[in-house]
Order: sequence, then C-alpha cells, then structure tokens
Amino acid sequence: MNIKVCGIASLKQLKQLDGLNIDYAGLIFYKDSPRYMGEKISKEELKNADFDIKKVGVFVNPEMIDVLDAIDEYGLDAVQLHGDESPEMCEDICSEVEVIKAFRIGNDKDINIDKLVEPYDAVCDYYLFDTAVKNGEPGGTGQQFDWSLLGKSRIEKPFFLSGGISLEDAAKIKAFKHSDFYAIDINSKFEKEPGVKDMALILQFLQALKK
Repeated sequence: MNIKVCGIASLKQLKQLDGLNIDYAGLIFYKDSPRYMGEKISKEELKNADFDIKKVGVFVNPEMIDVLDAIDEYGLDAVQLHGDESPEMCEDICSEVEVIKAFRIGNDKDINIDKLVEPYDAVCDYYLFDTAVKNGEPGGTGQQFDWSLLGKSRIEKPFFLSGGISLEDAAKIKAFKHSDFYAIDINSKFEKEPGVKDMALILQFLQALKK
C-alpha cells in the first residue's frame, strides 16, 4: 500500500518521512492553508534534496504559470490539483509531471463518481477522493466521507483515499477493497500542530497496517 503524508512544512520532517519509506509527501502551496509551506523550505534545498520520497505540490485553483514555476523551482515530482481545475489544465501539467486530481466527496448516496471523474480520465495519472469542505482547503478537516460510495463505482484509475484518516482506521483501511485503490493520504490526525507531524504516531500507523 502506498502512503502519502500531506502538509509537510520542514525539510527535517521530509527527510524523516523518507527514512520511514513513505511514498509521497504533500507540500501545500495554497496560501490560505494553515499548512502553507511558504518559505519554510527553501527552493534550493528542496530541489537538491536526494530523497526517494516523491514531492507533491498541492494547489487549489492555481494559475498555470505558478504551477509550472513551482515544478521547476522546487523540483516537484507530482502535482495535486485540489480545486475546480479544468481537464485542459490537468492535461497541460501532465506533460511535465504526474498529476493527482482531487475530488471532494460528500455523503450524497446518489452521487455518480464515475460521471464526476470521467472528464479527467485521459488527463491525469491518479485521482484522490477527499471530504467535501469549504474554500477548497486541502485536507486537515478531520472528517471522513462514506467510503462505500467508492465501492459502487468502477473508477478505473489508481486513486488515493483521503479525509480524516487516523491511527484507529488501520483495520478499516485493510478491510477496504477496490481494484483501483492505490494509496492513502494522511494529514491532520498525525499532527502535533498544523504542519508539524507526529513521527512516532506515523510509525505506529505503519506498524498497524502491517499487522
């Protein structure tokens, strides 16, 4: 199972996650987020860091030039688009790096997820399903949507499961079945404060998933 830890705001913690063999680290470029990385990690340090972990820039309704500049200046391996970005924007960015298109899912039992993702099927590498929240805040709400809604959908693209996942959800994650389930995305439930992860808790979570 692949694991993404989102909301990283220090090079030290990025290095620690790399040491734990975490697959993806989310770096939030959305200025209204309490986990906005800003200048907390320098462009040079991040671009030149020799890590195996994939560096994912998280954006909400960005300008294309800002995304392209961040890819180049920070050496991003992937981009997560967490707003209402068009398929055309996804396609353009996909020519540069891997693209994770996020969708905010409520608990509407009648939602047609296959129809929701269809316009993006050919223009991104992964989907991410997260809790429906206001103002596009990427993660950190501590809430979950009804995962069974995904079980009713074909999806047919590798997807990340996100939204309020905690240590107590390890058994639930192991029991969740879908042919395209690719990774989990954790954030606020593994923090000491916004942007500061509890590495001991993350390690406990990794161990719980292996049991």
